[in-house]
Amino acid sequence: MAGNSSRRGAVRKSNKKEAGGSGGQVRRGLEGKGPTPKAVDRPYHKAHKAASAKSAGGPAKRPRRRNTGDAEWIVGRNPVVEALREGVPVTAVYVAEGIERDGRTREAFRLCAEKGIGLLETSRRELDRITSEAVHQGLAAKVPAYEYAHPDDLLERAAAAGEQALVVVLDQVTDPRNLGAIVRSAAGFGAHGVVIPERRAASMTASAWKTSAGAAARVPVAQTVNLTRQLKAYQDAGCFVVGLAADGDLTLPEMIADAELVTGPLVIVVGSEGDGLSRLVAETCDRLVSIPMAGVLESLNAGVAASVVLYAVADTRS
Repeated sequence: MAGNSSRRGAVRKSNKKEAGGSGGQVRRGLEGKGPTPKAVDRPYHKAHKAASAKSAGGPAKRPRRRNTGDAEWIVGRNPVVEALREGVPVTAVYVAEGIERDGRTREAFRLCAEKGIGLLETSRRELDRITSEAVHQGLAAKVPAYEYAHPDDLLERAAAAGEQALVVVLDQVTDPRNLGAIVRSAAGFGAHGVVIPERRAASMTASAWKTSAGAAARVPVAQTVNLTRQLKAYQDAGCFVVGLAADGDLTLPEMIADAELVTGPLVIVVGSEGDGLSRLVAETCDRLVSIPMAGVLESLNAGVAASVVLYAVADTRS
C-alpha cells in the first residue's frame, strides 16, 4: 500500500487502535482542588513574608513610595541661582555653550563648586530639548524625583524625638507653591511632617522644592492612597484630627484655649482655597476649626491658613 510504503519520505499509517476512553483522567481533572489558600498562607505572597518577619521578631517592612516621574528641571538664571542658594537637591547644572557670563552665572558656578554639584556644558539645541523648549537663558538645574515617606513614619519621628505628634495633612491642594509654603511653615513651627494624597494633588515638584526654601530636606512629606483612611489610622493611633473650615464649629482661639487638645497628638487638615475640605474628609475630622476674619475676607490662602494655625499651636506648646 502506498500509505505503508517503506520508501524514503513516505507517510506511514499508524496501526495503533483508537483509544476507547480517557480512563477517568478528564473526570479527575474537573474535580475541585478545594478553597484558595489565604494570602498569609501562600509562601510566595508578600503577606506571608510580612507575617514571617513579624513572627521572627523583626518588624514588617513598609514599602517606601517614590515618585515615578522623571527628573524635574529648574530653568532660567535667577531660578537656578535661587534653587542653589536654598538647598534644593540639584544633581547637575547644565550650561549652554557660548552663553554670556554675568553675575548670576558666575554665582551659579561658584555654588556648584562649593556644593560639589556637576556643571555640564551642552549645546543650546540639546538644552532646548531636555527642558522641553523652556526659556532657560542658557542655564538649567536638574532635580531628582522626590522620595516620599510613609505616613506612619511621621508619628515615629515624633516618638523618637520624645514629642507629641504634630502632622499637617493637605486635602485637594493642587498648587505646588502652596505645598512648598506649607512644608516651610511645618519646618518653622515644629511639625513632624506633611501628608498629601497620591492623586489629584500637588506633589513635590521643583516648584514646591524652591518655595519650601530647602525645608523639604528637613521635614518629610508622605503620600497616602486614601486620605480618609489615613486620617482614621491617625485617630486610632491616638491623634486628634482638626480640619480648617470657614464654617467650623470651633474657632481657633477656642481651640487654643483647650490646652489638652493642643498639647496632645494633633493632626491639622488643610483644604484648598476654593473648595475647602472634601465632604468625606470633613466628616472624618473630630472638629472643624475656623480662623476668625475681620471685614469681608472669607478665606485665607491654604499656605497662610496653615501657617497661622501652626504658629498658634507652636506658641501654646512652647
